[in-house]
Amino acid sequence: MSSIENTAPLKSASIFTLFSPRLLPATLMLGGGVTLYAVESYVTATIAPSIVRDIGGLELFSWMTTLFVAAGVLGSITVATRPKGIGLRAIYVAAALIFGVGSLACAIAPTMPVLLIGRAVQGYGSGMLSGLAYAFIRFIYPEPLWRRASTLYAAIWGVATVLGPTLGGLFAAGSAWREAFLILVPVAVLMALSGRWLLPDVADDRIDTRTPLIQIILLLAAVLFVSIAGTIEHGSYKTVLIAASIVLVTTMVLIERKSEVRLLPYGAVMLSNPIARLYLTIFTMMLVLTSDIYIPYFLQTLHGVTPLVSGYLVALVALGWTIAAFFSASFSGRQAAIAIISGCILETAATASLIPFLATNTPFDTVARFAPAVITMFLMGFGVGLGWAHLVTKIIGIARRTEQDKASAAISMTQSLGGAFGAALAGVIVNGAGLTHPSGIAGGLSAATWLYALMAIPGLIAVALSLTIKPASA
Repeated sequence: MSSIENTAPLKSASIFTLFSPRLLPATLMLGGGVTLYAVESYVTATIAPSIVRDIGGLELFSWMTTLFVAAGVLGSITVATRPKGIGLRAIYVAAALIFGVGSLACAIAPTMPVLLIGRAVQGYGSGMLSGLAYAFIRFIYPEPLWRRASTLYAAIWGVATVLGPTLGGLFAAGSAWREAFLILVPVAVLMALSGRWLLPDVADDRIDTRTPLIQIILLLAAVLFVSIAGTIEHGSYKTVLIAASIVLVTTMVLIERKSEVRLLPYGAVMLSNPIARLYLTIFTMMLVLTSDIYIPYFLQTLHGVTPLVSGYLVALVALGWTIAAFFSASFSGRQAAIAIISGCILETAATASLIPFLATNTPFDTVARFAPAVITMFLMGFGVGLGWAHLVTKIIGIARRTEQDKASAAISMTQSLGGAFGAALAGVIVNGAGLTHPSGIAGGLSAATWLYALMAIPGLIAVALSLTIKPASA
């Protein structure tokens, strides 16, 4: 087995150590995989109207995102459930090629059904690449750098929320949506070729490689239901789909508890186990954060902000996530535990604070009027970024060695689930509160009030969970 030596004393190393000559190749490969998944999640949402105008398929519009998300979850699961003897490097090469094939299918798609197949393939490959980043951490970096690597991946997701729509906007403006997919093909091929040489060939140290088929089917069905719920307008249908997805997830958890063939690492479905509380904290934080998808609408409808400016203002959530990730990267031990608690409190407080700042009909025509909302949006993302890397590091650190791949894949899976459930739940709340009926100013005020009041409640759960997380030794 060839691997990158982890012998240097790096307790005081900064995040820039990840870009040292010895670690740079692997950092670029793993960071590149996360970047593809994160950016592509947002690019297609921006160019989707151009796609429909060109090849039709408006009735299938929502499935462009739904299939990508569901396939991405399956891709992250594949990292942990791959056949025995297939190493992480081989999976990386395969994932990059699969992503490239999916991108090519999207680029040449003559009809919407063909494009949807490409999106599913693309999502599957990118989901594997994202899961591999966490799976490789323990093999690539010395343990003191695990937190820094997790910080980098968190920062990438934050940057992607700005970079993705920006890139998508550039391609959409020139009706060059096919080129937006086509340009990814040589990138994927280069990553596949480079992965063979730049990533170490690490041993497969898993013991149980049986596939938990029932749990996977239940989880994927739940993801599909909740993703569809997030894209339809009818409030009753949304509620039914979310309820069905909750039942499916609950059933999956009950089976996971009793089954000898597990999808998740040991203890992940037992609240008394610390690793379960770590995953649940990640899930609830992502669920709360996803309520930001309606901020641009409220800015435009209630405060007279232009679409372009509202897009840049909501990007402050991502900027806060990124800055906080770097700010807290050097924390360890008690500092890291405090960062997780503080982050949960800050995100929850900022979400609730959007009520007085957004649920008004005040024009944002002066700095004094929009500054409080801007600061609150920034702090919302800052809270997530403050503790995110430490949650990831703790999961990798306490999972059983033979279940590290399961633990790593479950991080990406939990993040996707939180986002999917958050988007769907936010849709139910705003539609039920009057966003579409009576709509307009009155509907917007009611929707904003109820959305950020109710979405702060899961944040309180995250705070309670964070208080149970014990500090690790520095």
